Amino acid sequence: MSIKSEYTLKKEFSCSGVGLHTGVNTTVRVLPANIGEGRYFVRVDLPENPKIPAILESVLSTTLSTELGTTNAKVRTVEHLLAALTGMGIDHARIEIDGPEVPLLDGSAQNWVEAIATVGRQPLDSFPQDVPNFQITQPLSVQQGDGFVAVFPASETRFSYGIDFSAPVIGNQWYSYTANPETFAREIAPARTFTLKEQVEQLRQAGLIKGGSLDNAIVCDNHQWLNPPLRYANEPVRHKILDLVGDLSLLGFIPQAHYLAYKAGHHLHVQLVQELSK
Repeated sequence: MSIKSEYTLKKEFSCSGVGLHTGVNTTVRVLPANIGEGRYFVRVDLPENPKIPAILESVLSTTLSTELGTTNAKVRTVEHLLAALTGMGIDHARIEIDGPEVPLLDGSAQNWVEAIATVGRQPLDSFPQDVPNFQITQPLSVQQGDGFVAVFPASETRFSYGIDFSAPVIGNQWYSYTANPETFAREIAPARTFTLKEQVEQLRQAGLIKGGSLDNAIVCDNHQWLNPPLRYANEPVRHKILDLVGDLSLLGFIPQAHYLAYKAGHHLHVQLVQELSK
């Protein structure tokens, strides 16, 4: 059996912007890391620069985004950056951030992916014991109401997702993609986060989406998008795949398999990660 190569970044890059939920402006520096370090955050604005590994054990919350933390530090809305690193084949990266939430940028992973592509990736010297080799040998699923996330043994890594909204402008959408960096950058990364106009005020009253705007999310009512054009006719379901990839990355790596989700979200995504980790 061939051993998968491990990669980090050739050089560092940085991006700045506002956090979706906190409304706080932060700067993120993403730097190369060594074999065995994985992907991890460092809160450089806090005393002693606490480290937050991007793994299941760090999950604090899955309410409308994925939040990671330790006893003395936390970082929110990590899924788009983690999806970009994973989708572009970056296994090890040090992510320095000077605040509590990763910038939303334009609501997608496109800026992150472009930055990763610009600096390039660097293979790391590794031994077989350094490289995860977990295999999916039987189906596994988690479910809540109509929603579920399942994984099946497969000859390639594929992500398939379905959503079903009462708003006709979204309606029922399905999309499936086979994992590789080029396809991820072209078909998944540019898909932006989305919401319904009727939910915006409720979320704001709950103290959420303080940094949300028509510049970093696509918003619709029952009949139309308020800030067209869409990047794809089915942009919402593609964004759900983006979120799924980011959440599955908390395994440390994503085993070869077919991942299938329907009417799911961060909570069910992370539940599947929990089951796969047992």
